[in-house]
Amino acid sequence: MRWVLIITLAHGGTAQENITDDGFFFGQSPPVYPSPFMPGSPSWAAAYSKAQALVSQMTLEEKSNITVGWNPSTGCSGETGSVPRLNWPGLCLSDAGNGVRSTDFVNSWPSGLHVGASWNAELAFQRASHMGNEFRTKGVHVALGPVVGPLGRVYEGGRNWEGFSNDPYLCGVLAAKTVSGVQGAGVTTSVKHYIGNEQELNRLPSGNVSSISANIDDKTMHELYLWPFADAVRAGAGSIMCSYNRINNSFGCQNSKTLNGLLKAELGFEGFVVSDWFAQRRYLNASTGSGLVSAEAGLDVVMPFSPSWGPAVENLTVAIQNGSLAASRVTDMATRLVASWYQMSQDTGFPDKGAGMPKDFTIPYQPVDARDPSSREVLLQGAIEGHVLVKNTNHALPLKKPRLLSIFGYDAVAPPVMNVPKTGEASVPWRLGGEPQLGNSPLWLQGAAYAPNGTMIRGGGSGANAPAYISAPFDAIRERAYIDRTSIFYDITSGNPAVATASDACFVFINAWASEGADRPGLRDDFSDGLVLNVASKCPNTIVVIHNAGPRLVDQWIDNPNVTALVFAHLPGQDSGRALAQILYGDLSPSGKLPYTVAKNESDYNTLSPSTPKGKYQLFPQSNFSEGEYIDYRYFDQVNITPRFEFGYGLTYTTFSYSNLEIELLPEVSNSYFPPASPITEGGIASLWDVIARVQATVTNTGDYEAAEVVQLYIGIPGGPKKQLRGFNKFGIPVGGSVKASFDLLRRDLSQWSVVEQSWVLQQGQYQVFIGSSSRELPLQGSLTI
Repeated sequence: MRWVLIITLAHGGTAQENITDDGFFFGQSPPVYPSPFMPGSPSWAAAYSKAQALVSQMTLEEKSNITVGWNPSTGCSGETGSVPRLNWPGLCLSDAGNGVRSTDFVNSWPSGLHVGASWNAELAFQRASHMGNEFRTKGVHVALGPVVGPLGRVYEGGRNWEGFSNDPYLCGVLAAKTVSGVQGAGVTTSVKHYIGNEQELNRLPSGNVSSISANIDDKTMHELYLWPFADAVRAGAGSIMCSYNRINNSFGCQNSKTLNGLLKAELGFEGFVVSDWFAQRRYLNASTGSGLVSAEAGLDVVMPFSPSWGPAVENLTVAIQNGSLAASRVTDMATRLVASWYQMSQDTGFPDKGAGMPKDFTIPYQPVDARDPSSREVLLQGAIEGHVLVKNTNHALPLKKPRLLSIFGYDAVAPPVMNVPKTGEASVPWRLGGEPQLGNSPLWLQGAAYAPNGTMIRGGGSGANAPAYISAPFDAIRERAYIDRTSIFYDITSGNPAVATASDACFVFINAWASEGADRPGLRDDFSDGLVLNVASKCPNTIVVIHNAGPRLVDQWIDNPNVTALVFAHLPGQDSGRALAQILYGDLSPSGKLPYTVAKNESDYNTLSPSTPKGKYQLFPQSNFSEGEYIDYRYFDQVNITPRFEFGYGLTYTTFSYSNLEIELLPEVSNSYFPPASPITEGGIASLWDVIARVQATVTNTGDYEAAEVVQLYIGIPGGPKKQLRGFNKFGIPVGGSVKASFDLLRRDLSQWSVVEQSWVLQQGQYQVFIGSSSRELPLQGSLTI
């Protein structure tokens, strides 16, 4: 039963005055107490033992002190309290999931969405490993990422670009690889934002209006939104960041069901839960608050400070002394935090907090160069592989030493300014990725449709990273023009430029902006579409490149015969132009695939826009996830809508054939209805991760270009969506060569969540098996019977 039905039944659906007291909602999110203690499973046993020994020496005030943030003395986003008496330094926490923010001598890595478009799990790991080394060198103990929430339910969501994909399987695999890579470098990942944080509108309370409530039923929670978090926990994530929004009308950082029940009990989470900045909430009808609700609900650390916890207000210590809060809860909070420090081996040889990360760059400081020369190849390859070619008629690409190129569009060149703030300036676009919106402030955090003042290499907000340089498309093409003796005309300002008729090709560079703080005003804009149409009316070989921070509609011009090629270039990071040039000139074939669906019209999406306050819920906005798990391609399949470009779609410069489908149910492995009895390990009950089936297929490069293919496996689970992604792998295949793709299917991959039985269950019946190059190009089909 969906949550929205429960509300209707409980309150009759009759017109009522505005609800003014959040007591109206109490109990809608089931209470789960007490907060589970840190399990101390085998992989964490040594760290747990060391943490217990250290925390046992702390006074109650010292334990309380390290559960809250303090004003950083460096450029760290936040710092925990410390215990100098015991030589425990406290931790530096810093943004973000796509690289170190707001400092110098680091790299701007491809953003999460770009990694998702690469469909390359190994490359995601390499990116994370190198990125983690940069965090460590800068003295950052906790990297605030990766992002798996928002998942991407709302297509206009302002922060979707920080995450990997709106498919939970693809998102989960890449998140797990990111956790492993960053933590392998000795830096804790804080996977965020937990959970249901799917829109920017009303994410924070404002005046007397509360945060949006993501109303998610139990089945949808498990099968969609919790799924990638489980993958991250399985990979050993040392921290989870709870979100601003409410879940079933209980704030994310004091929701005992999601924190105690799902995360710490069901998923066996070992690390600490940290609040998003200022996300520790009080009920709106309370003039004061002790913070006990969030402590009991499972919150372990508050950032950037707390009006309720810590020695300055003494609420935790007083609560323990008067019996309102168990002393063991504060001990567990401190133990989880300190254990993450030991788990990442940060107790030996770790740099000083925020090394080379000053608050003010105009005052002399000691620079720390965190870049490693070995990162250059990974940076470039990551930038290349997230480009997705979706149209290429008349072999428009790759270019073949053109005599004359014409280049148009505001996104072709680097922003005019990329600089640190002046003394006393709290923020500049550089700190939050707003350079291409320079001059449009405050629009760069106010939901602008596009960024008119330069190329986009990442989106805006706290997820932005700090580029060492920006390789813009124009720069890279100009260098190739020098080599090939190509002439170039260009106009990056006009919406209706003149076009030389001798142009071999005309490039149009546009973008689609998104940022934390506001949702996108739409999935297209008139100026950019008009620019494409104007150029195409004068140039029979118009090639469009879009740097997009999410899905971007193109039906205003995609069928125009003069538009011969389209590249979704996403957010490649600092090597943007260099990477694009390698694709345009055929040094490498494009190999990216869409990690979302591009519709023909806005109306084709069932979850296009953020929810707004309505009816009696004006003060307590509600977002009912009544579509359940039917978002993106699941929904398009359900209602039989043909997309413009489907999930998983992307062209290369060659062709591939698929053959020899093999499906095997493994012998001597239980396929019982319930998971076999086994302990709770990181990620959930251990037997969920048993391999119970294997699927294989042969893929052959039948064209004349060496290229990589992303082989995709989809499963149709009885009673569920027509198909769900349950495997993918990327193979580089030479001309005429073949590879055998093999996929292990876990019990988890074939199970559904039973609300009645409160368990994952494996049904008897026939499971449809599909293999191909996208969610709709699936030449190999078969079935698996359980």
